[in-house]
Amino acid sequence: MTTDPARSRWLVLVLVRLVTAMAAVLGVLLLARGEELGRKLLGGGIVIAALWTMAIVPRALARRWRSPRP
Repeated sequence: MTTDPARSRWLVLVLVRLVTAMAAVLGVLLLARGEELGRKLLGGGIVIAALWTMAIVPRALARRWRSPRP
């Protein structure tokens, strides 16, 4: 049985989105519950990095994996 490369690529895209969404939630939790300024800055940085990654990485992977046009 051979595996379809499209299925494994789709799974990678879904996992990237899921992991970055969980990172954004972690950042929001640090922002909300952080008592020191350092934790709040860390939480804000994690949220910004997760949102940027969520927007850029799946598009870049899809563009890289796009089939060549005839």
